[in-house]
Amino acid sequence: MSKDLYAVLGVDRTADEQTIKRAYRKLAAKLHPDKTPGKLTEQRFKEVTAAYEVLHDPKKRAAYDEFGEVSLQQGFDPARARWAKQRGYGYGGAGPSEGVPFDFGDLFGARGGARGGAGGIGDLFGDMLGRNARGGRRGQDLETTVAIDFGDAIRGTTLALLAPNGTETVHVRIPAGAADGSRVRAKGKGAPGVGKGPPGDLVLHLQVRPHKHFRREGDDLYLDLPVTIGEAYGGASVRVPTPHGEVKLTVPRHAQSGQTVRLRGKGVARKGGHEHGDLYVRFLVKYPADDDPAVAGAIETLGARSADPRGDLAF
Repeated sequence: MSKDLYAVLGVDRTADEQTIKRAYRKLAAKLHPDKTPGKLTEQRFKEVTAAYEVLHDPKKRAAYDEFGEVSLQQGFDPARARWAKQRGYGYGGAGPSEGVPFDFGDLFGARGGARGGAGGIGDLFGDMLGRNARGGRRGQDLETTVAIDFGDAIRGTTLALLAPNGTETVHVRIPAGAADGSRVRAKGKGAPGVGKGPPGDLVLHLQVRPHKHFRREGDDLYLDLPVTIGEAYGGASVRVPTPHGEVKLTVPRHAQSGQTVRLRGKGVARKGGHEHGDLYVRFLVKYPADDDPAVAGAIETLGARSADPRGDLAF
């Protein structure tokens, strides 16, 4: 990427995280290929997204601010770059103070060893860190945030994501019971290794979208279940959806609004998947909300037959 990343997003180099996020969202909404098709727009969208991926990550941004575009190359190691910089090595082929030419590409295996002298800069770092750079180095771990539906998090799912090279699809299995804020590591799906080194991992930070009816506390699920006055008074068998399929639940006679029953084992899968949490169902008695005279008369009759529900209410 040859453009200044801050210029790509249209923000100042001192911009805070929220300013960067707002700028990205504004540009992404404007340039998304689904909204504004075209090769130029698509290319611009990719540039904006790539810039945001660097600048919203504190570590990547710090490396970019310190070393510039070279920090964006695969396998770049800030610690090694700092080591070389402290010893007088320059950027882009500028030689060290002794006059030996050096390129920062040598720091992450893009080229051979430094010219001049016995061995190369890779060997020097290899000796310093107890390994030989010629044998290769593991690729970097890549991290990203992914939003998934509540049901997919509870039941487990497989996500199809774009690979780091931007052309292949990576399939990542999300285990049943994944929680909001949890991480899933896909081994070997990160940045490619240097030389003969293995690839890094892809780390997904999960954001679970809230459900319209269910909520989660640990391994247990909670549901507010609407029931009619007739069902609550006379008892009934009603349908209740769960992550494991529908079940029939018996509403006891004279059930009150707020009364709760527990369905054992119908909650979230615990680690290992052999046990599950529970589903707590709370009854909410619903009455007709229209102005039907017949309904009003029935409610009035019912009210006349009811004792004062607040008779023993005291502080």
